[in-house]
Amino acid sequence: MRQALDEAHKAMAKGEVPIGAVVVKDNTVIGRGHNLRETHQSVTAHAEIVAIEMACRHLGSWRLEDCTLYITLEPCPMCAGAIIQARIPKVFYGAKDYKHGAHTSQINVFAADFNHEVDIRSGLFAEASAALLKDFFITLRNEKNSV
Repeated sequence: MRQALDEAHKAMAKGEVPIGAVVVKDNTVIGRGHNLRETHQSVTAHAEIVAIEMACRHLGSWRLEDCTLYITLEPCPMCAGAIIQARIPKVFYGAKDYKHGAHTSQINVFAADFNHEVDIRSGLFAEASAALLKDFFITLRNEKNSV
């Protein structure tokens, strides 16, 4: 999870919302990503998607059946769908996303009767993840107010 937080810091340094993710297999990071929506001007450039795509390239497969995903923020519905489709069996995330969260905050995509179940757990480094997001948005608001 510390590496996911490192990815979130990379996003923040680029002016992106500080969200990071890593995919781990056999105790080795095989995919990492941070939010790049503004940089790429792409709605799909979420940290989870970037990390999942890197892990798929690394393995040469879209199936990430023996992997664990660590994310600093509760996944949105799009990312939840990608997690299910990639067959990722275990996910840990930090902070809740009360506006867009697809685990418990808005809906629970993972509770649906799909052919793949995900063991998803919240709260890992939640305070550090939430503080990073809070600081980012405070800074952003202060910059907008000073213009």
